[in-house]
Amino acid sequence: MTGIAMKITLVTVGKLKERYWIDAIAEYSKRLGRYCRLEILQVADEKIPDNASQALEEQIKDKEGRRILSLIPEDAYVIALAIQGKMLDSEQLADRIGQLGIKGTSQIVFIIGGSLGLSGQVLRRADFQLSFSKMTFPHQLMRVILLEQIYRSYRILNHQPYHK
Repeated sequence: MTGIAMKITLVTVGKLKERYWIDAIAEYSKRLGRYCRLEILQVADEKIPDNASQALEEQIKDKEGRRILSLIPEDAYVIALAIQGKMLDSEQLADRIGQLGIKGTSQIVFIIGGSLGLSGQVLRRADFQLSFSKMTFPHQLMRVILLEQIYRSYRILNHQPYHK
């Protein structure tokens, strides 16, 4: 399984500023280049005032959500990262990616929300909600973790060694 035809897109909220996150993402992007076409898209995050009301937080998530949705092609398979989603181990994620490729899916879009999470619109658009943990992670770190797991998935699918 080569998977070269598959396009993997990460749609994320907020910009990376720290060099170490940028370097880690560049490393996994390079590694993934032999397995898929990778695209990382960033949408602007909204400023969240201290003591923001629930209603204001929902408005912020909706604004970020509209930006996210505007970048998702109609025919893409969408996986939203959400704490309430289903947890998979590395082999199960690899199998899901592999099965989508076999079924002819040409693009998988992974979505990482901002600090408030994802809007209901984005979660409804998702074909699958994936949880890495019940814990909350900084979205910058989540990008690195997600890219590492996608890379691990392709190593598994191609019967290549990976660290357990």
